[in-house]
Amino acid sequence: MAATVDVQIPPVLIPVFTGEADVRGAYGGRGSGKTMTFAKMSAIRAYMWDQAGREGVIVCGREYLNSIDDSSLAEVKAAIESEPWLAPHFEIGEKYIRTKSRRISYKFSGMDKRTIMSLKSKAKILLLWADEAEPITDKAWDIVIPTLRQEDSELWVTWNPARKSSATDRRFRQTKDPRFKVAACSWKDNPKFPAILERQRLRWLETDPDSYDHVWEGAYATAVKGAYFTKQLSAMRREGRLSKVAADPLMKRRLFADIGGTGMNADAFTMWGAQFIGREVRVLNYYEQVGQGVEHHLAWMRRKGYTPENSEIFLPHDGATHDKVYDVSYESAFTAAGYSVTVVPNQGRGAAISRINAARRVFPSVWMNEEAKSEATDASEFEPTTADGLEALGWYHEKWDEERDVGLGPAHDWASHGSDSFGLMAIVAEDAMRGGGGLHKGSPLRRRGSAMAR
Repeated sequence: MAATVDVQIPPVLIPVFTGEADVRGAYGGRGSGKTMTFAKMSAIRAYMWDQAGREGVIVCGREYLNSIDDSSLAEVKAAIESEPWLAPHFEIGEKYIRTKSRRISYKFSGMDKRTIMSLKSKAKILLLWADEAEPITDKAWDIVIPTLRQEDSELWVTWNPARKSSATDRRFRQTKDPRFKVAACSWKDNPKFPAILERQRLRWLETDPDSYDHVWEGAYATAVKGAYFTKQLSAMRREGRLSKVAADPLMKRRLFADIGGTGMNADAFTMWGAQFIGREVRVLNYYEQVGQGVEHHLAWMRRKGYTPENSEIFLPHDGATHDKVYDVSYESAFTAAGYSVTVVPNQGRGAAISRINAARRVFPSVWMNEEAKSEATDASEFEPTTADGLEALGWYHEKWDEERDVGLGPAHDWASHGSDSFGLMAIVAEDAMRGGGGLHKGSPLRRRGSAMAR
């Protein structure tokens, strides 16, 4: 081949691939050309390393990879075939891509909690490209990044931002690290933006303006198809019920939990802290942790003023099982710490929808604290009291079958745990409001622990 070749990529991405870097990335909406660009540049890197006699692996990862059809294989194939000078240097099969010398090969991997550990066994990773990376978790990144052990190994990341607080956005967009080269790009930056996508874009703008900015312009998502609480959250903001809410020192505090676990792959443990004042539900705090033991939860509770003397804990039905916190249940662990604990029975078939409907009914009575406050003296350690929980409630949505255009029930993702504990709070709040307040005497709720919190 000639000494130099002319490779066409969107101009906005040229600085991303110029000079040295540990991380290269791009974020933005549909039609920006970022995926094809990164696929092409990965193949060019493979060619360069092969010509230099290097041996190693290029890993293309996506969070969910149930089969090779879910991977970036097709994009890499298309990128190689789009450059006539590049294609002769590769062997491309139905399920593999490698240089003809076989010194450099592509591997395709999932990056969710079921598949992430397989990356640790892959040797000599020269490049790891995480595509559609928005939902990849902190835990996954903590495993992925140390697998890049070669001095010149690089991590490439492409995503369409949905949440400002997502692990991917925080790590790679909201940073000033000089060795991170990350750029925003949209359909406007793609010199090869096709006419058919322009027609789709304009049609989308007309028919679904609420999601247009996220899908096409790369803005954070403000509307999720099938979101359960969009109207209720909007009403709470509009009516001024999302504001500074202080705890009443004379009234009982209540904590409502959704059970997680202590392993690396465990679901999140979440809690909402609230008080029931008359017919108002005053939400004070939200807490979420993954993989932590009960001691960590207890430390947060005490730091926030939820003591055995003034607080009661409500657990879902699985809070009484003995396989979550080593050899004891959460019910036993919290009771041993001196708290009054109430286990709310399973609502039976359709329990998730029951919690959703209860939350919708209770929302008009909810006042939620949004004031940022902390016991820390360093201003950088101040934390919002309910921001993460609000984000979860806004995201919680119906899983959708696009082909049949029907809902399949609540999507089980990062938002479901905080939403489930909020729904548990709504179930208890409705029970407390019956007959002028107080837990309904006919309720099957099972209570244990210190009488001090009752």
